[in-house]
Amino acid sequence: MSEVPYLDQRHLKERGGAMGADSRLFDALGFRWDRSSVSHDIPVHDVARAVWRYQRSLPEFVWDAAVLEGNPFTYPEVQTLMEGITVGGHKISDERQVLNLAEAAKDLITVVKAGEFRLDKATSDRFHLLIARDEALEAGHFRGEGKLTLTPGVSLGEHGRYLPPQTEPGGENLRRLHSQGIEALREEVDDPFEQAIAYFLFAALQQFYFDGNKRTARNMMNGHLMSHGIDAISVPASRRLEFNSSMVDFFRSKEGTGMFAFLTSCHPDLMSL
Repeated sequence: MSEVPYLDQRHLKERGGAMGADSRLFDALGFRWDRSSVSHDIPVHDVARAVWRYQRSLPEFVWDAAVLEGNPFTYPEVQTLMEGITVGGHKISDERQVLNLAEAAKDLITVVKAGEFRLDKATSDRFHLLIARDEALEAGHFRGEGKLTLTPGVSLGEHGRYLPPQTEPGGENLRRLHSQGIEALREEVDDPFEQAIAYFLFAALQQFYFDGNKRTARNMMNGHLMSHGIDAISVPASRRLEFNSSMVDFFRSKEGTGMFAFLTSCHPDLMSL
């Protein structure tokens, strides 16, 4: 008897197993993407080199992140502020946002250098407290872990609002969701680059905090990348409109293939080609 049918059945079984694993992954994260389209050619260096490159470009990372939030500080003004010199003509809230982003970025360097970065809730809470302490309600805690139980939506402009999972007293539902998402990423995704971008989209979509979710998620994404010797990603200020439009599409469709492609195109090794 020919072995072809056997091979076909084995192929189908393997394919079915992979599809089942992807389905479990997508269910845990709350969105899906075309995993076959994810680039696996991102250069991998050592951790020290990745951190050095991030540290060298720190003002640019901070400025890019601030611009994505609509902050009016210019790049030279961000550089000046990070050198400890005040800049006139701006709101105190805008200045604090830049300083908080800078402090969180510096803390990320410290954590990665020490080999202490973890893709977990405690690390995320640590960075969120630094990033959003002057903006978010109950900074450093998931929604529901404090006294407030309101559920804030995300504005999608002409497309209305996206409503994340409900804020429940105690926050157990969000802690469970976060834990299950992390577990799925570890079990079903082997590539740190794919894990990092998927985590960013997961945290942005689920809105674990009252505010500052994307900023915190990008910090976590970059910590995971650098901890594996991969250069960090900054969304250039010049691509703010493209980023915002792509995120609106992602929130509406819960399909992340476009955002994977966009964030991959922002990787420094690919931008320099």
